[in-house]
Amino acid sequence: MSSYADRLQALRTQLKSDNLDGFVVPLTDEHMSEYVGSYAKRLSWLTGFDGSAGAAAVLPEDAAIFTDGRYTIQVRAQVDGDLYSYESVPDTSIAEWLRANAPEGGRIGYDPWLHTQAWVKQASKALEARGAKLIPVERNPIDAIWVDRPEPSRAHLVTYDEKLAGRSSADKRHEIADWLEKEGADAAVLAALDSIAWTFNVRGADVSHTPVALAYALVGKDGTADLFVNPEKITDEVRQHLGNGVRVHDRDAFESFLQTEMKGKSVAVDPERSVAAIEQALVAGGAKVIARRDPAVLPKAIKNEAEQEGHRQAQLRDGAVIAKFLKWLEEEAPKGELDELAVAARLYDLREATGALKDISFDTISGAGPNGALPHYRVDEKSNRRLEMNSIYLVDSGGQYLDGTTDITRTVIIGEPTDEVRDRFTRVLKGHIAIARARWPEGISGGRLDSFARQYLWEAGLDYGHGTGHGVGAFLAVHEGPQRISPPGGAYAGTDEPLRAGMILSNEPGYYKAGEYGIRIENLVLVKEIDVPGAEKQVLGFETLTFAPIDRRLIDVSMLTDEERQWVDDYHAETLEKIGPSLEGEEREWLERQCAPLA
Repeated sequence: MSSYADRLQALRTQLKSDNLDGFVVPLTDEHMSEYVGSYAKRLSWLTGFDGSAGAAAVLPEDAAIFTDGRYTIQVRAQVDGDLYSYESVPDTSIAEWLRANAPEGGRIGYDPWLHTQAWVKQASKALEARGAKLIPVERNPIDAIWVDRPEPSRAHLVTYDEKLAGRSSADKRHEIADWLEKEGADAAVLAALDSIAWTFNVRGADVSHTPVALAYALVGKDGTADLFVNPEKITDEVRQHLGNGVRVHDRDAFESFLQTEMKGKSVAVDPERSVAAIEQALVAGGAKVIARRDPAVLPKAIKNEAEQEGHRQAQLRDGAVIAKFLKWLEEEAPKGELDELAVAARLYDLREATGALKDISFDTISGAGPNGALPHYRVDEKSNRRLEMNSIYLVDSGGQYLDGTTDITRTVIIGEPTDEVRDRFTRVLKGHIAIARARWPEGISGGRLDSFARQYLWEAGLDYGHGTGHGVGAFLAVHEGPQRISPPGGAYAGTDEPLRAGMILSNEPGYYKAGEYGIRIENLVLVKEIDVPGAEKQVLGFETLTFAPIDRRLIDVSMLTDEERQWVDDYHAETLEKIGPSLEGEEREWLERQCAPLA
């Protein structure tokens, strides 16, 4: 099927054959992942939308695609408005749309391996208003029409060095066992891929740019575990690493195991990270389901000393790459021959030249001029633009290294900036500095820090449509929960999660002028305890982990306070100190100029 119209029509034909009046197509996979393997990219195949958050609903006559504010422009560029109506989340939801549009008495299909049980209940209740029902399907109808659908990855699992992990898998499993004892549960389901990788000290290559393997796990209150993974993916080395305390099963046996082996047991299931089919299988088999957060989530987010030190080393290695890249860009971009793809390729080559790169941590956002105004832009041959004189270029990128995951954004000017651009950049910089310098009492959430970054844009009647910070894994997912720095009640979960010492987050305020340019400044930061004399509560703050120069040509120094100006000078001095030894000759001289005190 060559066109998206053909694919939509084929789906409607298949639904009719399946005795269904509609179907819901989420972006995620059976592990509720943000980034999914190629085999699970059903939404992209059906609609053309390739963002990291979205869903579609298809009825006999109507269809809609649902995205949040990050993708307002992108979804209109990628998805045909004659085929799908554009629906904005959280202003509306799939359930609300179905309540208004589903056929009276209709049968709306859903794949229980792609939705949470909470969503199932919400959508079912909404459909009751139209006398319609939500129907679980045994086979996803898109899989029936996607004739060249890729197979799931068969890549082997690999062990993750305990020196980098900082703890043994047995130690982590026994921590979960202690938690189960307190919760009065017999076992916990681990369905999130990064939780499984972290718990068992293994990594994989089944999802682009995220070193995880397709698997499920059950951890028991005795500290042993059952791991469900394609047996072809387990090498002798991995089997020896897992040890006698981990029983390995075929991934396809997971559902039947829940139905037959958990009877009469209390099983903790994360309602946000586990799909409806897991809870349904447990209930069908006579197990008692206890709704609890995945017990690996919080300890995974709170990095131990080995993980923290690994991150520091990874960020320094990556920062030196960025410095080399920025020097090259400053020299080559004015010649007018560079485009977004070429620049992204150069950055990849520089990272690869370190000899330590395992993968990039996400598709590089390489945005020239108006493309930079799309916060989650991804360049391809069709959208590729040249970098032009007197324009803004935004590059958001990262690397996967054994010792850490990096994520950095720099915005640079090619030529001369306008007064407006310098004003906007400086307001973003002031917000970035406010987060970097923040201090707060223990127990405060990231949602309460978010406005620190936006206040200077708000003063000018401006804002940005994404969160200010997300968690980052240790050679794992570049987007990791539960912590966030985001507006309360927005499109992101985790805004109420207290920030704890050891958590790593991004600090990335921005500003985007549609059709013209985008600005973002992003570093990674580590939450740490701060010694404040006389403090009545433990005070927390951030240690900056990312070091690479900020384009001084875009800074209006007159807009900075003395404290902000000192922060920039101190940051650049530390950048020179930390990554300067990795540079030589002209590159070192260039870095020294970029890191000189502001005039």
